[in-house]
Amino acid sequence: MKNGRPEPLRIWVDDRVELAIGIAAIAVLVVGCFLVLRPFLGALLWGVILAYSTWPICRRLTEMLGGRRSLAALLMTLLLAAAFVLPIVLVGTSAADGVVRLSEIVRQLFAFGPPIPPAWLDGIPVVGGFLHTLWLELVTNTRGLAEVLQPYLAAIRDFAITLAVGVGGGLLEMTFSVIATFFFYRDGEAFIRRAREVGERIVGERTQHLLDVAGKTVLGVVYGIVGTAIVQALLATIGYAITGLNGALALGFLTFFLALVPMGPPLVWIPVSIWLFTEDRWGMALFMALWGTFAISGVDNVVRPWLISRGSSMSFLMVFLGVVGGALAFGFLGLFLGPVLLALGTAVLGYWISAEDGSSTPPPEGGIPAN
Repeated sequence: MKNGRPEPLRIWVDDRVELAIGIAAIAVLVVGCFLVLRPFLGALLWGVILAYSTWPICRRLTEMLGGRRSLAALLMTLLLAAAFVLPIVLVGTSAADGVVRLSEIVRQLFAFGPPIPPAWLDGIPVVGGFLHTLWLELVTNTRGLAEVLQPYLAAIRDFAITLAVGVGGGLLEMTFSVIATFFFYRDGEAFIRRAREVGERIVGERTQHLLDVAGKTVLGVVYGIVGTAIVQALLATIGYAITGLNGALALGFLTFFLALVPMGPPLVWIPVSIWLFTEDRWGMALFMALWGTFAISGVDNVVRPWLISRGSSMSFLMVFLGVVGGALAFGFLGLFLGPVLLALGTAVLGYWISAEDGSSTPPPEGGIPAN
């Protein structure tokens, strides 16, 4: 210390120590908050996607109710519950009934043996004779049937347990997401304003454009994926009803959820076609196979690109890579998260290139509600 004043080096060291302590404290706080919210991050992100994609409807409903935002948020939450939670309950109930029926079929097979093989089985080229002989052998040898089915019983049991856990977990997560949308609807503008303020502290004036890019991408993917799934589910339900299936509506709901992932609908209509064929309803089986190929799965190649192109400025290739890569990296939520990350990455790259060559900042696009 000189003349009663601290030395510059000591001041510099003290400042660095305080800065390091501050950064460490902030890091611990961020990690702690992340650990607390980690079990709910998926549900919260789903809530954000649902609330944002249906925000115009909520805003219109608020105006119709004279500005009563809480009431409008409650009504929207109930509508989302009816649209997303109820179908999961119905699919879960239908799956549980299917497991019960499967167990009953297996019990009857062990007790009475399989039925006599149909005559058309022997007429199948190449493998028909072998399958017919094997079936007859199982009819006359119930003990042999038990030996054949025994290795698959554990797999069937494990599949049923996994299905029940998956449906239960999906129901719980979707229920929490729908509940979270109530608060996003009610306080959405405040959330957006806070997000904009935080973004401006990090990336400056580019925040609004990045929020717009993220918003438009979410809308494009939601309209593309969900809209296509709705169309496919409607066509599938029509096809199931024409064939005379009793569970046409439940199968339509199942087709909707599977249509949200690539190559999902064939997991429903192909087994339905096979089942109709085994029931000697060859005409309906052929109709279901053709309807599934050209109507249910074929419409995906037309409707999805058209809907996505209307909601997002991204190329279809980038959207496809984002959807598939996001699903592989983050699961079902990655269908929406992947394209958003690619869109934001492309926008940041564009800002960096424009800063390097001295060009102007890209103009903001609409999408995030202004305050």
